[in-house]
Amino acid sequence: MDALVDFGHVRVLIDYDTGRVRCVLPARPGPTTAPAASWGSTEHPAGLTRPPGAWSPLAAAALFLVLAVKRAGPRRTAMRRVLRIVRAAHSVTVRPAGTRQAASAVGAVRRAAWSSPDRTACLEESAAAVLLLALRRRSVVWHHGVAPDPVRLHAWIATHDGAPVAEPASTRACTTALTIGAAP
Repeated sequence: MDALVDFGHVRVLIDYDTGRVRCVLPARPGPTTAPAASWGSTEHPAGLTRPPGAWSPLAAAALFLVLAVKRAGPRRTAMRRVLRIVRAAHSVTVRPAGTRQAASAVGAVRRAAWSSPDRTACLEESAAAVLLLALRRRSVVWHHGVAPDPVRLHAWIATHDGAPVAEPASTRACTTALTIGAAP
């Protein structure tokens, strides 16, 4: 499955089977080198301050599962495997999560991520939050998007009314390329 996001000055092609991202400049005079896309946003709050609250074994287990699934095969298909577990988790939900429940799940995953020896950024956090909520049969909408200038990719969860959960204002600059989890 592929997605194309066209910002006019650059087109971003995302291959969700392989996780490969290409930035293509439109045909016109000027620079011919397309920018590289960044996986994970530097302004994301997860790595800046330790989230408050108690450590959650379930959040740690959800994060561990995402990291294990991501590493459980060839690197070129890691994105596909993460998307499969997000879809599978959503398939067992019966009711939408409330804003407080969703924010609590994101916070718990971020606390667990502070102890993770592996890369833990928005993709891993958002997938783990979906899993954690699915354990309670609650659903959220998972988004993957792209923001321009510089081109950066970002994954986040939102409540079913569309409100991003525990996200910085910069998330609003993202154009959604893939959504998983329409209202149950």
